Amino acid sequence: MKLYVKYMVSLRCKMMVKEELLKLGLHYVVVDLGRVEILEDITKDQHDQLKSNLLKSGLELLDDNKAILIEKIKNLITEMIHYSDEVPDVKYSDYISEKLGYNYTYLANIFSEVKGITIQQFIILHKIERVKELILYDELNLTEISYKLHYSSTAHLSNQFKKITGLTPSFYKKMKQKRDQNLENM
Repeated sequence: MKLYVKYMVSLRCKMMVKEELLKLGLHYVVVDLGRVEILEDITKDQHDQLKSNLLKSGLELLDDNKAILIEKIKNLITEMIHYSDEVPDVKYSDYISEKLGYNYTYLANIFSEVKGITIQQFIILHKIERVKELILYDELNLTEISYKLHYSSTAHLSNQFKKITGLTPSFYKKMKQKRDQNLENM
């Protein structure tokens, strides 16, 4: 049986869900970002208890098909941008459509209706968050980051970064260095 969990975006969340499943005597096959597969059928009481326990931890067991689909889209994007070594070489729309088995226009319409932003805007926000992480890790330069995240150019990345954060990538990096310096001087 498959279950879908909203706000499940980290290893800590996965561990929490596993723990709650074990408390209820449920045996899981897969606990992944936003998705859980258990061996047995879940009773109404177990479902209600799991839902209640997850809510206490800030997670939400999903029942609505639209909400489940939105979570699948969000988790796919999060996984693709934050947890994959390489962002797919195909268009995001083709990748999402292929992975979820739905027409992209249908997915985009539902996503916009429920979230109030487009899938493309959601992707951009996540890419900028990933750029911030990579800048802070200081392992790649901006050209390498733009290549890794499939920006058409470093200038395109810089313009998008500034539009979203209000800062240039170089200023953002300097802020981090200044903060590190201040911490060292304490």
